[in-house]
Amino acid sequence: MYSKEELAELIIKNPEEYNSYKKSVEELDLTELDFSNITLEEIDFSNTELAGTSFTDAHLSNCNFTAADLNAADFTRANIIESDFSEAILNGTDYSYATVNYCNFTDADMAGCIVKEADLTDSDFSASNNLAATRADETTIWPDNDLLPDDFDTNYNKEDSEEEEESSVSDY
Repeated sequence: MYSKEELAELIIKNPEEYNSYKKSVEELDLTELDFSNITLEEIDFSNTELAGTSFTDAHLSNCNFTAADLNAADFTRANIIESDFSEAILNGTDYSYATVNYCNFTDADMAGCIVKEADLTDSDFSASNNLAATRADETTIWPDNDLLPDDFDTNYNKEDSEEEEESSVSDY
């Protein structure tokens, strides 16, 4: 049995051994670890507790985040390619300034996810949940409409709607 810190060390220095170990356990707790400024390829984070974990400025490719708890995880300025976030919980996860290309978000809970100034080109959000509850801005680059839910409006801006609500509130 590895400690959380030993698992982080394995992920960074010996990913094959980590992935082999991961097959023998159903869930892992890797909450609040720091994977900033590193490159991770083909890491299995499926069914893993990653709440509060930082992937700031990391380069991730072919990583499996299926059914992972990524609440309040930080992917700011990360470069994420061909990774699977299906069924992941992404409440409050921050993808600001990140490049997220060719990723799968099927059945991912996007409520409160931050995608400001993110490039989401070619990622599949068509079957994601709560995409309208993400915090985006006019600089967010969304994928083509066929990779978005049918009723999703890429022009939607939560901050604009909050301002409209505030301005319509009466003083009486």
